[in-house]
Amino acid sequence: MFNIVLVHPQIPQNTGSIGRMCVNANLNLHIVKPTVFDISEKAVRRAGLDYWAKLNPMIWESLDEFLAKNIDKKDRFFFATTKTNRLYYDAKFQPGDFIFFGGESTGLPRDFMDINFKNAITIPMGEAGRSLNLATSVGIISYEAIRQNIDKFEFRRPV
Repeated sequence: MFNIVLVHPQIPQNTGSIGRMCVNANLNLHIVKPTVFDISEKAVRRAGLDYWAKLNPMIWESLDEFLAKNIDKKDRFFFATTKTNRLYYDAKFQPGDFIFFGGESTGLPRDFMDINFKNAITIPMGEAGRSLNLATSVGIISYEAIRQNIDKFEFRRPV
């Protein structure tokens, strides 16, 4: 199982959609505060539909708190960012990895990514693009990690 880590998310509907995807893809969701919305806010629940109750996200009060419990896993931290040329599908994901995504208008703090910047990854975009929607980005990278490790996961197969 992979760990999706949202650092300072700003749009409740994105967080709700990501939570729904995490339930369906058997992913752990970590949310690092501060957020600009209440995690129990109606918009989060509506976007996550009835999946939100099945999610049980891990809520962290700060990056410092998250790191205090997880710094020993820093070699398996991956940072989604526009500040690198390393494409996400060139990363070699393993179950248990932490894949970090920053807030919609802020991204991830560079000093935080410096913990293991060799694992900074990006999604290719056309020249006119600056960034993708957070929920879309999480979906793209998460399903690549799953694709690379599909033999280690149990999923309902389409008929």
